[in-house]
Amino acid sequence: MEALNLTTSDPSTFILNGIPGLEAAYIWISIPFFMFYIISLLGNFTVLFVVGKELTLHKPMFLLLCMLALTDIGQSTCIVPKALSIFWFRSNGITVNGCFIQIFFLNVLGATHSAVLVIMAFDRYVAICIPLRYATILTNARIAKLGLVGFIGAVLLILPEPLLLQRLPFCANRVIPHTYCEYIAVVKISCGETTVNRMYSLVILLVIIGSDLILIGLSYGLIIKAVLRISSKKANRKTLNTCTPHICVMVMACTTGLFSSLTNRFGQGIAAHVHILLANLYILVPPMFNPIIYGVKIKELRDKVRTYICRM
Repeated sequence: MEALNLTTSDPSTFILNGIPGLEAAYIWISIPFFMFYIISLLGNFTVLFVVGKELTLHKPMFLLLCMLALTDIGQSTCIVPKALSIFWFRSNGITVNGCFIQIFFLNVLGATHSAVLVIMAFDRYVAICIPLRYATILTNARIAKLGLVGFIGAVLLILPEPLLLQRLPFCANRVIPHTYCEYIAVVKISCGETTVNRMYSLVILLVIIGSDLILIGLSYGLIIKAVLRISSKKANRKTLNTCTPHICVMVMACTTGLFSSLTNRFGQGIAAHVHILLANLYILVPPMFNPIIYGVKIKELRDKVRTYICRM
């Protein structure tokens, strides 16, 4: 009742309604949320620490892993603390500006994450298809510049979203049925004309995910073509193994992200609590598994992590 009263009396505040219908299970739901977040932080900070400390790992591939780790930490930190405050303390209020800021950073980090995956695919293409030129094409400085371009591009693409939201009127209903400020969820509670907001969001989704999937697919298509030319089965297997962690991470990120975005726009038949849980898992699960996948599959990183663990 407090939440409903606040929506009419405080125009500067939205109410995040958590997961409608599952309020009685909040404590149990918070347990995996908290565990996934802690595992994600431990794994990604471990990657950042080990790569930062070891000069032998100051290579383009590991610089990309650090970029991926930073976006993973940022995305999960954007939503988990607020979600836990809803589950544990029923702290549902969020200021309008705070909501728009959360949308901006969450989507910028998501778009940057996607850009880093494209650069990783290009890195694997150069390493496998033109290995003799790898050191000259992909230097640390060039990788850093590509990452910066990806980040700036994400900011320019996402910046209109909160600006478009600011022009929308929000009337009596200020309850967002979600654990965080998802762009379309906020658009849906507006009492104004939202066609421009919906169209821009869909265009951005198709531009970011569509173009990135095409570039990733092109890179791996060329990689597979090069691998098939190798006559040795052992060399074939070794070459493909270097791509396995990247493929796993890309498939997990792209499929969950695309599914979550499309179901929110077109999945009217999907129960609200199912969509909200899937939207949270899309942000929580990949950051938890990414450092595990790379730590297991990349021998250099695995050995260095094991060395630091043994020293403890």
